[in-house]
Amino acid sequence: MTHPTKVSEQLLHLRHGGVSVLLDTSGLPRILHWGHDLGDVDDLAAVAFALTPQVVSSVLDDLVPVSVLPEQSLGWLGTPGLSGHRQGRDFSPLLTVTSVRQAGAALHVEARDDVAEMGLVVELELLPSGLLRIRATVTNLSATEPYTVDSLMPLLPVPTRAREILDFTGRHMRERSPQRHEFTLGTHVREGRRGRTGADATVLMLAGTPGFDWESGEVWGVHVAWSGNHRTLAERVNSGEGLMGGGELLLPGEGHLEPGESYTSPWLYGSHGNGLNELSARFHDYFRSRPQHPSSDRPVVMNSWEAVYFDHRLDRLKALVDAGAEVGVERFVLDDGWFLGRRDDSAGLGDWYVDPAVWPNGLAPLAEHVRSRGMQFGLWFEPEMVNPDSNLAREHPDWILSTGDRLPPEARFQQVLDLAEPDAYSYILDRISSLVADLGIDYIKWDHNRDLVEPGRTSTGRAGVHDQTAALYRLIDELKERHPGLEIESCSSGGARVDLGILERTDRIWASDCIDALERQQIERWTGLLVPPEMMGSHVSSPRSHTTARTHDLSFRSATAFFGHFGIEWDLVSATAAERAELAEWIALHKRFRGLLHHGRVVRTDSPDPALDVHGVVAGDQSEALYAIVALGTSVWSPPGPVRLPGLDPQARYRLETLPAPELPRFGPKRSTVPWWDSPPQLSGRVLGVIGIQAPAQFPEHSVIIHAVRVPTTEGDRA
Repeated sequence: MTHPTKVSEQLLHLRHGGVSVLLDTSGLPRILHWGHDLGDVDDLAAVAFALTPQVVSSVLDDLVPVSVLPEQSLGWLGTPGLSGHRQGRDFSPLLTVTSVRQAGAALHVEARDDVAEMGLVVELELLPSGLLRIRATVTNLSATEPYTVDSLMPLLPVPTRAREILDFTGRHMRERSPQRHEFTLGTHVREGRRGRTGADATVLMLAGTPGFDWESGEVWGVHVAWSGNHRTLAERVNSGEGLMGGGELLLPGEGHLEPGESYTSPWLYGSHGNGLNELSARFHDYFRSRPQHPSSDRPVVMNSWEAVYFDHRLDRLKALVDAGAEVGVERFVLDDGWFLGRRDDSAGLGDWYVDPAVWPNGLAPLAEHVRSRGMQFGLWFEPEMVNPDSNLAREHPDWILSTGDRLPPEARFQQVLDLAEPDAYSYILDRISSLVADLGIDYIKWDHNRDLVEPGRTSTGRAGVHDQTAALYRLIDELKERHPGLEIESCSSGGARVDLGILERTDRIWASDCIDALERQQIERWTGLLVPPEMMGSHVSSPRSHTTARTHDLSFRSATAFFGHFGIEWDLVSATAAERAELAEWIALHKRFRGLLHHGRVVRTDSPDPALDVHGVVAGDQSEALYAIVALGTSVWSPPGPVRLPGLDPQARYRLETLPAPELPRFGPKRSTVPWWDSPPQLSGRVLGVIGIQAPAQFPEHSVIIHAVRVPTTEGDRA
């Protein structure tokens, strides 16, 4: 719900989406409250006065105002919001606000330090979803001397009751692994120096009341919307103030500003909620409010990688396309291996020409066959990389990121192409654009398979991650401007580039190179904190996982992919007729429900049983919902206990049905299953959300899906 903004002299009250932000703008903006909606506050000054602490022993004589960019010049001795210098001088600016402009729930504050010859702009906005975002711009106002920005990092306050931190780490094929610890005094810093977001990036840093979970506890979280080097931190000082924030991690020299030049930090997004479900929903609502958000039904995808790898033969690929069409695939993506000299991963990157040795008639015959079967055609690129064994590297060694006198260590036989080099940028743009136009490409899988080590600009010898990231954004923006309707997936060794910077420009992400359904349950659970399901690629793998060697039933693999942007990464030509028929049923079911899956509210439960995960999607009008009851392993209890189905209208009644109805294991002398299975009851949303239903006993690594449908009510039906 949107509310008018209350203004009282230098105090502002922003309200949106169930969130209040109370600000003091007598200096740089200082947040007095960020969290639950305060309702109409008639006397903002009284609130501010009631929150004013006393001066205690052995501190500065005056209270230290902690703004969104805390200043050491005012006595702040924690992490400063702005750190920089002018050849060693002007390291501690004292900024005076010169202008405060408000437009709805957005704030634009200008400040300057005439002695340090520095200007600053702070932009802060409370979005309709309840997300808070903030960024800052610093300008060198000197007419003669450069200024160096070391760090520009907005910070948001969290109260003392937020005593626990949840953040994430990970690695290739095990992204978004949670870790919890106490929010103690001191600074907890997560830095990404990989030149991309990173498989080990926290993505969100969260602080909340002890034990906060999906449905319980109060929680705050921050996210840095940047695809290059970054820093995220949580800090608590002796006075009790807690701060969370982040920004770009600038390498030496990247913040160099000549007279008149400016540097703008990435957006820092903050979300607050009662439980992780509400915090996450604010991000999902924001994504869906954007004009560029994918609006069409998300097509069922078949990707060729694990089906054929580098074995590109037209007859084999046409057979794969035909098998996909048989089960209901709507988009076929040809992965790595189609371009010049690319018989394995050791050569060819950068030579973006169709290889005549493999494709004597080009890719047109395959693209035409794909379209003849009613599918869109997609193609894999890795535009930011180059193999030393390529024509491009041999002809333009100066286009490779390096310090100037040596090449960085190779990774996957790759170096990094300097997209900030104008000629390199133009070459990549023209090659991709020409192929998109010539082949009518609908979709690009955009990969990025190595970290940036010693990422220097060869032309200058200076660090180049910032310029590389900005050039990447320009490249994608220009491609989309040239080719309206082109969709792009962000892949980076799987899920190593998941952030709002890249997702402002792309249409989905590849969450992980691991398609093992059990691993994906955790990877997608935590990736989904930020990313809505329609933007998260989730594929059905082959029966035996290529990355873990686990085997899973098709029902579990399909039920896992069901809740994302559904796809297939499996050689269906080798599948049995029965497997293809079962997969076709799952695809038809996904198509039936994707309007709900890709527009509804994602919910997860606080499960007391670590072996059992319950998650679902509830329609915006609460008319229906889908829930998965997932057996991740063997349960502590046998049979498992009841599970709750949250998010429904407490006053409405719902009919439950299982989709599809799998063959459940039957135990005991009567070979029984859960009693409600064959004749599900009608229960109120309140009962389902508070008490729930008895979970069926399942074998580990299996899942059932329940469809809850609101039924017409009469006066006597209400709970």
